[in-house]
Amino acid sequence: MAAGIKTIIALSFVLAIGFLLVILSSALWHKYWPLLDVGIYVIAPLPNWICARVANPDDFMDSTSNSAMDFGRFFTGFLVLTGIALPLVLAHSGHIQIPAMIMSILGGLLIYGTIISFTMFFQEQEEF
Repeated sequence: MAAGIKTIIALSFVLAIGFLLVILSSALWHKYWPLLDVGIYVIAPLPNWICARVANPDDFMDSTSNSAMDFGRFFTGFLVLTGIALPLVLAHSGHIQIPAMIMSILGGLLIYGTIISFTMFFQEQEEF
């Protein structure tokens, strides 16, 4: 039980640092375009979650392909790549500064990495 609480506290701390980096990348230069990155990283795990429910992995004898899960992984990858590319495009077009781009990308990666870590550490194991 103590290891679970320590894991939650550590992941929450990393998530707070990620949000802080993205918010500071917006607030320090008074350009609030990098806040779109937060929305993308919060929405990114949803296709995996929805497609996992649709794929119905509870069947014992399932010989069909897992196209729903493949689509969910593809769309999640697309959203993560968009979250990385959006600050690059904004910096290239001159809407945000280069340090804001770096802070936004690092913060976004910390946010998404934390979300993935939460799902990995607290995923229920199936027993046969």
